[in-house]
Amino acid sequence: MQASPNTRHIFGKLGDNPHLARIFSRFMPELTINASGNGKSSLPWPCKHTKRPDVFPVFLPFSGCRTRCVFCSQPAQTGTPSPAGSSGVRAILASAQEALAAANKKQPVELAFYGGTFTAQDRESLRFCLDFAQKMLRQGKILSFRCSTRPDSLDDAILAELIASGCTMIELGAQSFADEALLESRRGYTGATAEEAAFMVKKSGLQLGIQLMPGMPGQNDASFSEDVARAIELGADCLRFYPCQVLEGTALAALWRRGDYRPWPLRVALRRLAQGLLLANMARVPVIRMGLAPQAGFNMLAGPWHPALGSMVQARALMLAALALARSQGRRTLAGALLHVPGNARGFATGHRKSLLALWQRLGLNLDNLKFDSSDEICLEYV
Repeated sequence: MQASPNTRHIFGKLGDNPHLARIFSRFMPELTINASGNGKSSLPWPCKHTKRPDVFPVFLPFSGCRTRCVFCSQPAQTGTPSPAGSSGVRAILASAQEALAAANKKQPVELAFYGGTFTAQDRESLRFCLDFAQKMLRQGKILSFRCSTRPDSLDDAILAELIASGCTMIELGAQSFADEALLESRRGYTGATAEEAAFMVKKSGLQLGIQLMPGMPGQNDASFSEDVARAIELGADCLRFYPCQVLEGTALAALWRRGDYRPWPLRVALRRLAQGLLLANMARVPVIRMGLAPQAGFNMLAGPWHPALGSMVQARALMLAALALARSQGRRTLAGALLHVPGNARGFATGHRKSLLALWQRLGLNLDNLKFDSSDEICLEYV
């Protein structure tokens, strides 16, 4: 039976860890926590961002990948076999065109190339993909496209070619900016390389997405929060959090079996993801995905997975935000406070299956004082 949550599990060392406190202080200036001086303060919640068109994904597992990272099993993660060279890529694109036509979308969509290393594909495969995107643009099927790639597979020439073909966003699979984590996961580049790639994308005028992998080999207690902070400082327009899972058939599975790698327990992952989400919300950077979506043949051996992971993280981040607002007013509890949260938080405010209900009460919040409204902020007012 799972233990009921307590404040230590939810908040961890948010107030006691000097390193984590410094990270939060970078995104908690007076302009971010709006304190009125009369017992009222607020934070952005959730991020408000321009609604994008529906995304139509095309998966190209391992296409362009020169190495295989210890955690990677892309065919299992995407449900798509790896293409066999340019002929395989062409076959995937033909199937994508049929699927797009069959979907009969009333509005143009955003095409998204995922899996593999898009910009490191052989020249013929890359050209097939760009020609396909341009064809769909001419036919009015798509408005634009995005692609995911590695930080060490970008230069000014390829960025210019992507822009000319209709690309509007690069999702950078950085995974981390910590050198030790990148080395132990066999990523083949350094944190400085990832930072330089982010600079290049922003300089080109493209939007920047950054994918992070909390709990990957070599990470320490503070490095995920530092990764989120660095991604925000580099100008990320959106983030994805993919907690590291141990999948059958990967090098990580062998490390796990030998006892050389221990994935984060779910409880730890929820706490650290909540801290990362709060950082992102404070900076108004949307986190557009948390966790892997299981596919057929998805053989997960270990790792922090839950079907309601996203809402569980949001619930804890909401509680963290309320506590941060309380502390900004010199308070340690929520006793006597009115907590105003956006209406779309109603479904997760008390936790998955109301698992956080008792903790809210333990923190002093009278649930009659939990108010839902149309604001895009969380506001704490002591009355």
